[in-house]
Amino acid sequence: MNILSQLNSPFMYLVCGGIVAFVAVLCLVFLVRAYRAGKAIGMDTGRMKQAVVSSAAFALLPSVGILLGVIALSGSLGTPWPWLRLSVIGALHYETQVAQAAAEQVGMENLSASEMTPEGFATIALLMSVCIMWGMVLSVFFNKGYLKKLGAGGGKSSGGGFGDRAMSAMFVGLVSAYIGSYIGEFVSGEGVLSFAGDWIPLATAVVSGVVMAVFLYFGEKKGMAWLESFSIAGSMLAGMAAAVVLGQL
Repeated sequence: MNILSQLNSPFMYLVCGGIVAFVAVLCLVFLVRAYRAGKAIGMDTGRMKQAVVSSAAFALLPSVGILLGVIALSGSLGTPWPWLRLSVIGALHYETQVAQAAAEQVGMENLSASEMTPEGFATIALLMSVCIMWGMVLSVFFNKGYLKKLGAGGGKSSGGGFGDRAMSAMFVGLVSAYIGSYIGEFVSGEGVLSFAGDWIPLATAVVSGVVMAVFLYFGEKKGMAWLESFSIAGSMLAGMAAAVVLGQL
């Protein structure tokens, strides 16, 4: 049995599916309790039902991006593990980046099933889990104080706090690193500037960026804020379509 068959085994589906089902039941419990609490304080039931339907509808298209992440990772990590990660606590940009970084650290050139080993998967899965757990851990100890600051108006700074700036700087750094690697692959060939390298990742990044800019333009400038919920999925789909089309040229 190869590694991918083991990662897609019934045991893995049972373990990961059990956790996903548990979380889904918790969501349903909180939904029912929130609805009952709203009725208890006199909220209009019609508006509550409308909020539920609207939330469900607007969650469908953004979830396409999550599904694409599961599909992208399933070729190397099997289906159950990416399904668990992206269903419960993981984020699309986080899971793919950390998985690739962990794969490189264990000696894999690419995150692929052909290079995957049991030890490599264990390292990747452990790193994906450990690196994201601190948000939950820190919330247990510091969330109460943070909420008090929000209640006191501490979160109303017009320029954004340090956390907002740090998060923006982190993402700019990540994007710059990836774009830089794509440019390096494009301009270098056998140690000489040849501009004959793989240009498809650069073109894909450009297409995705343009589509995201279009979503942001209509969302911020044209008052269509609801489009922001679809921006990630839309830009991902456009980028993947561009990669497929350009790859055939």
